[in-house]
Amino acid sequence: MKNGNTTSYFILLGLFNHTEAKLFLFVMVVTTSFASLVGNAFMIFLIHQDARLHTPMYFLLSQLSLMDMMLVSTIVPKMVTDYLTGEKFISPAGCGLQIFFFITLGGGECFLLAAMSYDRYVAVCHPLRYPILMNWQLCLRMTLGSWVLGSADGLMQAAATLSFPFCDAREINHFFCEAPTLVRLACADTFVFEYVMYICCVLMLLVPFSLILISYSLILAAILQMHFREARKKAFTTCSSHLSVVGLFYGAAIFTYMQPKSYRSAHHDKVVSVFYTIFTPILNPLIYSLRNREVKLALRKCLGQCSALSHD
Repeated sequence: MKNGNTTSYFILLGLFNHTEAKLFLFVMVVTTSFASLVGNAFMIFLIHQDARLHTPMYFLLSQLSLMDMMLVSTIVPKMVTDYLTGEKFISPAGCGLQIFFFITLGGGECFLLAAMSYDRYVAVCHPLRYPILMNWQLCLRMTLGSWVLGSADGLMQAAATLSFPFCDAREINHFFCEAPTLVRLACADTFVFEYVMYICCVLMLLVPFSLILISYSLILAAILQMHFREARKKAFTTCSSHLSVVGLFYGAAIFTYMQPKSYRSAHHDKVVSVFYTIFTPILNPLIYSLRNREVKLALRKCLGQCSALSHD
């Protein structure tokens, strides 16, 4: 391979290269990814079709499902193709696109989860003022802001990462192009870039995560003051399941992007990345949506209509 950012290809070593149960892991990843795509696509369809789900809360859920679908589509097809064909090369342009879309979607999801936590806070703590405090105009602004902030960070990180000169050894010990892993191959001082990336991570990860913790702390305080046991149990179950997904997503992202360079391990980064690129997208439709009474009713209605059409 030639030396130079525009002419040389990178080599993705993949997720299964050092494991004995390659086929089992491959089938599990493909099955999980396919289920994630189907589940999130069906959730978007259901929210679009049922008028009862045309609310800010479910609009945010549909955007989360869209981001998860795009995230899986950005990572998994290339990984599957590499495994099946044995061709593990990726061009600098392809690498840059993966970094851009991954950061755009991951960063956008960080802000979207914060917006969803605010929605839940208003719904639980100020139910009578919900139409005012969580109106459609604010909902659309928060959604647009999530996409714009994620895109800006993705564009900056992709451009900055590929601006470095890379050494002859262009093997990326990962299953996709991720900025922290790619920077390790740079033949230049990356201190300034890593410092700026750390600041970006504080803004993209810790600020939304702090807002989420504040929102759910206020929700928990409101739940503890509820007089009816069933209402308290339902609200607590919903919030705890939401927080489990948030913790999994943010915990994995913070581990990868905010851990000091001296403590990083390529193998650990790969394992952790699996959680927020493959497993979290399938949990979101299950945790956030299918446990909702309104979604269950919409699902029954949709299945009833499909059954009626099939009998006709």
